[in-house]
Amino acid sequence: MKRVKVALIGNPNAGKSSLFNYLTGLNQKIGNFPGVTVDKKTGVANLSPSIQADIIDLPGTYSIYPRSLDEQVVFDYLTETLRQQNPDILVVVIDASNLKRNLLLFTQVKDLGFPVILALNMLDLAEKSGITFDLVALQKELNVPVVEINARTGKGIDSLKAAIVCPVHVVPDSFYKSAEVAGPVVDYIRKRFKITSDYMALLLAHLHKRTSILSDEEKADISELVEKHHLQSNSLQYRETLARYETIHNIIHKVMREDARQGKIRWTKNIDRFVTHRIWGYVIFFVVLFLIFQSIFAWSEMPMTWIEDSFGWLKGAISDSMPDGILKDFINEGIVSGLQGVLIFIPQITFLFAFIAILEESGYMSRVMFMMDKIMRQFGLSGRSVVPLISGVACAVPAIMATRSIETWKERLITIIVTPLMSCSARIPVFTVLIGLMIPEVTVLGIFNLQGIALMGFYLLGFLMAIISAWFLKIILKGKGKSYFIMEFPTYKWPRLKNVVTSIVEKVKTFTFEAGKIILVISILLWVLATYGPGEAMKQAEARVVADSAVAGQPYEARLASAKLEASYAGHFGKFIEPVIRPIGFDWKIGIALITSFAAREVFVGTMATIYSVGNAEDELSVRESMKNQTDAEGNPYYTVARAGSLLLFYLFAMQCMSTLAVVYRETKGWKWPLIQFSYMTLLAYGSSFIFFQLFQ
Repeated sequence: MKRVKVALIGNPNAGKSSLFNYLTGLNQKIGNFPGVTVDKKTGVANLSPSIQADIIDLPGTYSIYPRSLDEQVVFDYLTETLRQQNPDILVVVIDASNLKRNLLLFTQVKDLGFPVILALNMLDLAEKSGITFDLVALQKELNVPVVEINARTGKGIDSLKAAIVCPVHVVPDSFYKSAEVAGPVVDYIRKRFKITSDYMALLLAHLHKRTSILSDEEKADISELVEKHHLQSNSLQYRETLARYETIHNIIHKVMREDARQGKIRWTKNIDRFVTHRIWGYVIFFVVLFLIFQSIFAWSEMPMTWIEDSFGWLKGAISDSMPDGILKDFINEGIVSGLQGVLIFIPQITFLFAFIAILEESGYMSRVMFMMDKIMRQFGLSGRSVVPLISGVACAVPAIMATRSIETWKERLITIIVTPLMSCSARIPVFTVLIGLMIPEVTVLGIFNLQGIALMGFYLLGFLMAIISAWFLKIILKGKGKSYFIMEFPTYKWPRLKNVVTSIVEKVKTFTFEAGKIILVISILLWVLATYGPGEAMKQAEARVVADSAVAGQPYEARLASAKLEASYAGHFGKFIEPVIRPIGFDWKIGIALITSFAAREVFVGTMATIYSVGNAEDELSVRESMKNQTDAEGNPYYTVARAGSLLLFYLFAMQCMSTLAVVYRETKGWKWPLIQFSYMTLLAYGSSFIFFQLFQ
């Protein structure tokens, strides 16, 4: 099939990502742009029976001139086309209800000389606001194909595909005459780099130091040229923006009509009076969070039970069909237990990502960021810090990447350091197991799940500790500059099911395969370490159990398995660190799980599953039940409220994620801040666990 390359570009909240999801469906993948940690979404769309399109979803930007790393990616992508293959088509997605602001980016992209299609989105919202367009006149004024679409419902998608397949050739034209304001500079750069667009040449004159396509020699050449002709870059950019808006105003006057009497969109403002109210707004947000965590526990119970029963049946089938020996133990206790530790928590993670996607799709998440901005300022965080902190509920890695939009280094660094304190989805498996040990499964007031209330409490505790830590860092760190939080509220919309499902599948797939690979490998490694021991240790352990069989009250098989586990490599390793963790209530078994969890927090459950399936004769028991049935030397339950709570606090505050440390290293360009972050979070976790255990034991 013939392949064409299509890039989607547009303002934030213009519907660009919805269009991308509609075109590509689940046929998409996530990566990074070369040299940066900004997410790159690419996908494949079938345009016709013989033509496919490789589609890239560029980050949202208001202008070609970058102010953040996200916008820098767009600038780099457009300028790198000088050295690489151009996209066959650039689709500029525009919010029809805010045409004036959206057209600024369009005029800049058009002046760069790319083949452009204008996708006019959200016409239904514009009509509700009393705005109507003469689309024929608009196409004539802009001199590009204009396609009316609705990225949420799919209206006009076939017309857009047809426009991509059969592009219309238009005579090159410019909205801004670059040569008239910087003629000698533009002429030289065009000849020097064989550029056909005046505006691309002017863009390099303005931003040659920030582009990645030029060598140091070429940058020095342009700098000398700019200095020679006394080119005032900031002044010219300001004048250019004014000139473009003057042109845009004239175009809008010809193609758009607005009837103020039809302002039906005012219902959005009426809702915002309550949703963003200085008191009721926070109450509503708290209620939304409360319902989310209640639902995560209540709705996921049935599918989790089904998955648990399925693995119990699978283990039983393997036990019945295979002879006793190392191979059966390896499959049952190493592989199957590890897989169960991954898959059993997919329902809860699915519901979490579903709620986050719904909040983003509906437009409510933007209101949350606006409200929380007022609080964040008091603790040394930018209003833009709200985005990473909320994203941290899903995963700290992309959340830390999202700090690139924060303009001052001090505010960005504080956000990076405290974001991992937000409880990410990787902690859900740990919270689920340990809350089940501490909190009985009962309802409050007949409808509220007590475990769900506890889960929300731990999320709020993580957030509270994040802003307290930020306040201390605000005092300690020195830095100048102040950023401003500016956000355009999108109108409220019904979440589109396809976009929500696509987001859920993408995130769950990442969790399952990325975390799953780690968990499975560590589970197998743990099985080996828990099955074999140094020298004659295993034989000696077996001999001791045989000698004590007459006095021991436990079944022989259980005592033998427990003794062998203690004598194994894993047992020796756990006992080595046990003196350090004993004051916070942990034994050598928990010590093994703590160390392996540094690969990823989710590994804790797989580790405990492996340890207790090796040390427990009843393989079909779940991890929680296995832990609940553990007893101390006096025969009392081992996982008391004090010990389970101490373990919960440790996992709430500790930096147990190598991926997060790696991305912090990449974002801060060194190991100084990752090591500081790791140290203070470990001390915070240990101190909190120590106080809790000593108080409640």
